[in-house]
Amino acid sequence: MSVSGFSGNALVPELAVTDWSNSRAFYIDILGFSLLYERPEEGFSYLALGEAQMMIDEIGQGRTFALDTAPFDAPFEKPLGRGLNLQIRVDEIAPLAERLGTENIPLYLPLEDKWYRRGDHAVGNRQLIVADPDGYLLRFYQNLGVRPL
Repeated sequence: MSVSGFSGNALVPELAVTDWSNSRAFYIDILGFSLLYERPEEGFSYLALGEAQMMIDEIGQGRTFALDTAPFDAPFEKPLGRGLNLQIRVDEIAPLAERLGTENIPLYLPLEDKWYRRGDHAVGNRQLIVADPDGYLLRFYQNLGVRPL
């Protein structure tokens, strides 16, 4: 699939994955991302969910970005992306939570409502965190609005 005139968001993470077809199925079939375009011969997909965009790229196919001091060597030490979680806004989080439960995918952080101070008010998130097949943490959230402190 190709998208003419396509330009990505200002910041688009590209996750190095160990099994492109497994990750692709997880992101599309389970999480509900859509495929914008891909290069299967490189193990590469460009995905979107609402306004969120990301790329997955199989390690060792096409280009693999790694530091000389931290190469990707098999067997891979998971979880990948330690210390990073990607926050992804969704309109409604309940359908995703139900899908993850139906597929018996464990949650790293169960569904919760959390209010965060921002200046003189609080902003609310209904959120959960799930790990992808390589251990990247994905924080999906639904905006609950604003309230006074």
